[in-house]
Amino acid sequence: MCELLGMSANVPTDICFSFTGLMQRGGNTGPHRDGWGITFYEGKGFRTFKDPNPSCQSKIAELVQNYPIKSRAVISHIRQANRGGVNLENTHPFTRELWGRYWTFAHNGQLTDYQELSLGRFRPVGQTDSELAFCWLMTQLEQRYPEPPQDMMGMFRFLAECCDTLKEKGVFNMLLSDGEYVMTYCTNHLYWITRRAPFGKASLIDEDVTINFQEETTPNDVVSVVATQPLTDNEAWHRMKPSEYGLFHFGELIDGNADQLVDAPFAAMKVASQAPSGSLD
Repeated sequence: MCELLGMSANVPTDICFSFTGLMQRGGNTGPHRDGWGITFYEGKGFRTFKDPNPSCQSKIAELVQNYPIKSRAVISHIRQANRGGVNLENTHPFTRELWGRYWTFAHNGQLTDYQELSLGRFRPVGQTDSELAFCWLMTQLEQRYPEPPQDMMGMFRFLAECCDTLKEKGVFNMLLSDGEYVMTYCTNHLYWITRRAPFGKASLIDEDVTINFQEETTPNDVVSVVATQPLTDNEAWHRMKPSEYGLFHFGELIDGNADQLVDAPFAAMKVASQAPSGSLD
């Protein structure tokens, strides 16, 4: 299986700390040697770095680890191939345009009978079940919403129903973002954590690295991190249940079917345009 890493933040934030831990699982502390990728959103644009080589040995991964790109939405993936060859076109994340915005997707799991999924104008470039499933999801969205939806929360709930269909075909853990929202869907292994004041220290599981977030943040910073397995050993991560989905908006969990959503602050929908940048990943 592969591993996922996502981030949603209310201020432009680098993900160097979390990515440092994930990078080690790509061939060092984990078996995911078949490539890696990461997408950072910046306004309406995005930067994607990919490499079909193991992340623990990748010079490109070292660049990303040491270059603090700041973003409010990040999707990352390390691959253990089960469908399609080990090459660049099969390396996650995948990105497509819909309604004049870029959508980025990464998947952990393996599907069967996925070839029968009907596609519209969205077609896979590589040979993975993941990319085909992503194209099917985009097709479902375009058919249901020919114009950009006004009710984004309703749209993501419809998307979660589509994920229920894919879950019937196998293991389907995924991350999806348009640069503003970050959606998660769980079949078996997916965890998340939200960091906010008062901040403390965090220590990586896969690398001897500890960070004091209080020294790197402001009291108003809020960042949520989603991962296949917890990345730190001294923090309380929430484990998602099968068929659970969550919707994060600028760091806050604002919708989903998880128990932790009961007191989710919908005030997160309003974000200051001149927010400071942080490092709370």
